[in-house]
Amino acid sequence: MDKGKVVAIHIAPVPHQPMQAAESVRAIAGAGLEGDHHTRKPRKGAGRELTLIETEALAAFEREYSVALSAKESRRNLLTEGVALNHLVGRQFHIGEVRAIGIELCEPCSHLAKLTGKKVKPGLTHRGGLRAEILQGGVIRVGDEIQQTPPSVSGS
Repeated sequence: MDKGKVVAIHIAPVPHQPMQAAESVRAIAGAGLEGDHHTRKPRKGAGRELTLIETEALAAFEREYSVALSAKESRRNLLTEGVALNHLVGRQFHIGEVRAIGIELCEPCSHLAKLTGKKVKPGLTHRGGLRAEILQGGVIRVGDEIQQTPPSVSGS
């Protein structure tokens, strides 16, 4: 099982404005992150509650495409380290006390390219992060461990 940690937390209180760093944030099951503009409006569907991106993916993007993209610019809520987020699609995992499920890859889009003014599509395709649904809320803190939830074992 992959284990990783939260390196940074970002929320966007106002749409299309720069994201703000936080040391901790309350995750609300079925809604999103407290203080993020997406949480204040009705959900667009599962997987829009929480987004994550790997430190390693941003470093590879810069190394391979000579384009620096900060965690804040990525527009993802959590910057992670040491966990392969693509492997969490369809799987439950814990971020500290919060339980979530990976819904789909968070592929780069023209909106992200427009906001950053950078060509993000080619370099972040299939490594642009993860969209997740919050199943059990709580507080997420910088430094929290991220770990896949072991599958249930049923008795015979």
